[in-house]
Amino acid sequence: MPYNPDFDIDLKFGEKFEGCLADILNRGKVEVKTERDLWVNTGNIAIEVGCRGKPSGLMVTKADYWAHIMTKDGSIKFIAILPVETLKRRVAHLRKNDRARVVRGGDNGSSELVLISLDEIIGNK
Repeated sequence: MPYNPDFDIDLKFGEKFEGCLADILNRGKVEVKTERDLWVNTGNIAIEVGCRGKPSGLMVTKADYWAHIMTKDGSIKFIAILPVETLKRRVAHLRKNDRARVVRGGDNGSSELVLISLDEIIGNK
């Protein structure tokens, strides 16, 4: 719905999505991950997809939504919330098209992490 300067119509549009967010937080299952300061310099988020040779993280979550909290200096800068199925499709597409990098991380490098730029994760590119 395009912007409408008519307060009543714009209010209804806003209230619709306020309700959507309330539903996500109150009734949806949300997987929450937190990025520390590194994203500020790299522009990337890390999403775990495997551990010790088995699917993990995004690939096995039972959640409906994935919330990625971006912090800097111990404070929240913003939170991105995506439907899990949308994020899975996006990660698969980016990997298939070499627009995401896979690295090892976690305890003794046992986790497979997909590094994705914030622009790519929200679909700006």
